[in-house]
Amino acid sequence: MASLSRPITVTASPSALGELRSNVARRRRWDVVFAAVGVIATSVGVITLLALFIDLLLDGYHRLTLDFFLSYPSRRPEQAGILSAWVGTCLVMSVTAVVGVPLAVAAGVYLEEYAPRNWVTTLIEINVSNLAAVPSIVYGLLALGLFVYALNFGQSILSAGLTLALMIMPIIVVATREAVRAVPHAIREAAYAVGATRWQVTRDHVLPYSIPGIATGVIIGLARAIGETAPLITIGALTFIAYLPDPPITTTPPFINFNWLWSGFTVLPIQMFNWVSRPGTAFHANAAAAGIVIVALTLVMNAFAIWLRYRLRKRITW
Repeated sequence: MASLSRPITVTASPSALGELRSNVARRRRWDVVFAAVGVIATSVGVITLLALFIDLLLDGYHRLTLDFFLSYPSRRPEQAGILSAWVGTCLVMSVTAVVGVPLAVAAGVYLEEYAPRNWVTTLIEINVSNLAAVPSIVYGLLALGLFVYALNFGQSILSAGLTLALMIMPIIVVATREAVRAVPHAIREAAYAVGATRWQVTRDHVLPYSIPGIATGVIIGLARAIGETAPLITIGALTFIAYLPDPPITTTPPFINFNWLWSGFTVLPIQMFNWVSRPGTAFHANAAAAGIVIVALTLVMNAFAIWLRYRLRKRITW
């Protein structure tokens, strides 16, 4: 019995130890090389974006005045503004968020928590992942045939919002599934152990813990939609519009107006495209100013996504 309690020592030959040290050193060198390549790749993207943004600032910062935001487009570049463009952007994005976000989140939760594991579900998952990489012009052609002509919605804010909702839904579905999948199974098992139903587990435990990831995916999807041009041009967005749609809220009963859904529209990227296509440095300065607004909105939305994810994760205690 005494012999069994003795510690077992393993000795290695000097050649084996030398080979082990050589392998460790080689792998550390490859780690350093990989880290350096990653830093260079990240720096290229950041520096390129910074250079383009600085170029926009130099060309259009002097046009960023209050009149620029409160004036309609004009044939005179000094008097032109983005009032109809940013109002149209807000209205289109409102429809996109109201329609696309709930449907995408519900689809992601269903696929991850409720859908049976069979070939139909696998086919749906593959198609959803593929749809996230489909070019936006394809969604524009689909919306032109479905929303504009088949459903007779016309070239309206409603058609534009539904088009962008279709475009961002795969992104949000994928983000929702990843966020739900990251919730530990022990939480589900503990809830089932005390008699909770599947819906109670999903509502009270899975969704609260997955909200940071879902919110990040939603904001990233909306940030992509706010800069899209091709699908909106395809369905007939206006390049020059000097009026505003009817307000969604009125002072007379029932205080809600839906006529704005059928109005013609333009958005910031299309207004920028219109000015870029015109000759003259003054119009190009207006386009640069509109570009600054678009980039700033995108950066703000992504920064908000990072902040929101950080705040929500701090409140979660596993």
